[in-house]
Amino acid sequence: MSVYLAIDIGASSGRHILGSMADGKLSLSEIHRFKNGFEKKNGFLCWDVDALFEEVLVGIAKCKELGKIPVSIGINTWGVDFVLLDKNGARLGEAVAYRDNRTEGMDKLLDDIISEKDLYYRTGIQKMSFNSIYQFMALKENQPDLLDAAEDFLMIPTYLSYLLTGEKRHEYTNATTTALVNAKTKDWDFDLIKKIGLPERLFTKIVLPGMKIGSFLPEIKARVGFDCEVLLPCTHDTACAVVSAPIDENSIFLSSGTWSIIGTELSEPICTEKSRLSNLSNEGGYNYRFRYLKNIMGLWIIQSIKKDYHDKYSFNELADYAAECLDFPSVFDVNGQRFMAPENMEAEIKAALSESGQKIPKSIGELIFCVYHSLALSYAETITEIEAITGKKYDKICIVGGGSKDNFLNKLTAKICNCKVITGPVEGTALGNILIQIISAGEVKNINEARQL
Repeated sequence: MSVYLAIDIGASSGRHILGSMADGKLSLSEIHRFKNGFEKKNGFLCWDVDALFEEVLVGIAKCKELGKIPVSIGINTWGVDFVLLDKNGARLGEAVAYRDNRTEGMDKLLDDIISEKDLYYRTGIQKMSFNSIYQFMALKENQPDLLDAAEDFLMIPTYLSYLLTGEKRHEYTNATTTALVNAKTKDWDFDLIKKIGLPERLFTKIVLPGMKIGSFLPEIKARVGFDCEVLLPCTHDTACAVVSAPIDENSIFLSSGTWSIIGTELSEPICTEKSRLSNLSNEGGYNYRFRYLKNIMGLWIIQSIKKDYHDKYSFNELADYAAECLDFPSVFDVNGQRFMAPENMEAEIKAALSESGQKIPKSIGELIFCVYHSLALSYAETITEIEAITGKKYDKICIVGGGSKDNFLNKLTAKICNCKVITGPVEGTALGNILIQIISAGEVKNINEARQL
């Protein structure tokens, strides 16, 4: 029996999941789970990457305890965020989180260098205030000494892999979320990088998912009790989730979690003006596929409300309360910048509704239904935009990730989008990570065969 380990780290939690192949069947088992989140540090909202790496090691060590030594290990996380490294490979500064406000106004500064239209034509990436390109602009404007001292940069998952192996790599799917990769050449856009004035030395070779980068450093081997090959899966979590989704050319995928990421899989990017105005993104996928999608604020809104109420209600209770308020009419733009990291999510939603002259929710049920209804409408609008641009009709939505367990939202999505909805796998990201490792090991031939598992 072959065993593979996926380390899947999201914005709110991480997990180590073992995938076991036997007799042509794949089974998953979770062996470690931990919390994640950002905190204020030195004036920025930051990820505690040192704590994350400690959890990575704790989970790997559990493989030894269980007597299940993996063939390989792959790490994936969210996109856009990165760390800078000095000439000795040590981290410079903090791992600033995408919800930090350091990128405010950077789009206007960048627009003086290259127009949004030209930028989209080059990269095909949806404009979002936290894209890596704006984070780099913030460094260039406000912390130039830090940028000047940097010899390398790594996205969060490849930084964690570097700490395991000592090998620095840029992986394609996550690199595309920087908005610094040319969608047509599928490589760093050095003309753009020069135009912005970023150090070219930072942007080293991009490799494809499935590449084995090395085994554990001696100190890691001593800590966890065994050696293992580290492989780069799709290091961007949504790219992994799409690998695991049971989709075909007539399907829409919806990776439902902190973010709702909805789209379809294409063989070529669409970098037209119509696509830009719809704010659709051409993010890299496995084997140079393109994830033609839109990032929607997602269950972050529900998570924030739950936190505002000090976790008084479970997610199931919130859904039950929402089901009692199906006639509540108000809706809001879930993608509004004001919902990125408000002090109080409920107050921010009520303020938005008040400003638009709509009815204000008086109960927790009305509030949660308002969120669910607004999310489902956003999904439907995005599907309509994708259909108009691709000229295709999509009749199925495959919902993967933790949000696939939210039956109320899934049924509402099916109704409002007028589509057949298929839910699962819940651990779609970890599963996609493992499938790429299995393909790399030669146990299955390709992504289509892997999806059949």
